[in-house]
Amino acid sequence: MFPLYDENPTQITPYITYGLIGINVLVFLHEVRLSEAQLDQFLRLYAVVPRQLTRFPDVEWVKLFTSQFLHGDWWHLAFNMLYLWVFGNNIEDRMGHFKYLIFYLSCGALAALCQWVIDINGNIPSLGASGAIAGILGAYLIRFPRTQVVTLVFLLFFVTTIRLPALVVIGLFVVSNVVYGFMSLQAGANMGGGGIAYWAHIGGFVFGIILGPIFGLLKQDEY
Repeated sequence: MFPLYDENPTQITPYITYGLIGINVLVFLHEVRLSEAQLDQFLRLYAVVPRQLTRFPDVEWVKLFTSQFLHGDWWHLAFNMLYLWVFGNNIEDRMGHFKYLIFYLSCGALAALCQWVIDINGNIPSLGASGAIAGILGAYLIRFPRTQVVTLVFLLFFVTTIRLPALVVIGLFVVSNVVYGFMSLQAGANMGGGGIAYWAHIGGFVFGIILGPIFGLLKQDEY
C-alpha cells in the first residue's frame, strides 16, 4: 500500500518540501558515484554512528542533522520521498516555510537520538530521512486525520487505487513499526544488528505529535 497524494488543498507553494526532496536526491546521486570504500567513509563522516556519538557527543551531534539526507539504496530514498511528497506539503502550508524546516530537522534529530538510546554502542551508521518524515506523519495525523489519501494497493495480480482516511494510512505505519520495534528488541535486531531503525520511526512520530502544536500546526491562518 503506497500513498499517492492527499485531497487537502494547500494555499502556499511548498518550497521547503520540494527543496528537501531535491537535496536528498542530489546527495544520493553523489553516493551512487562512490566506490564501496569511499561510500563507507562518506557514511561514517556524515551518518550517526552510535558508538561515536556516545564517546564524542560534543563533535558528533552535527550528524544528527547531516544523517537525515543520506539513504542506503534507491528503495529507501523512494519510499521516504514519496511520503514526504504526499504529507509534507500540508504541514508546511499550516506551519509556514521556516517553522516547518525547523520542525522537520528537529524531528529527525530527536528520532535519531531515540534510536541511539536503543543501541548506544552500535557501530553501524544510522541514516535516512525516515525519522523526520515520521514526525510529519505524527503532525499530519493530529491535524488532518479525516483527509482522504489516494493510495495504491496491490491485490494479488491486480493493482488499484482507493481513498483511505489519513488515520488509516498513518495508523498502519505506526502499528507496523511498534510491532517490529518490540520484535527487534526481543531478537536483538536493532541497528547494531543491521536492522531497520524502527525506534527512530516511533520516536519521530511521537515528537511530531508533541512539536506540531508548538510550531503552530493547529492555528488556522499560520502561513
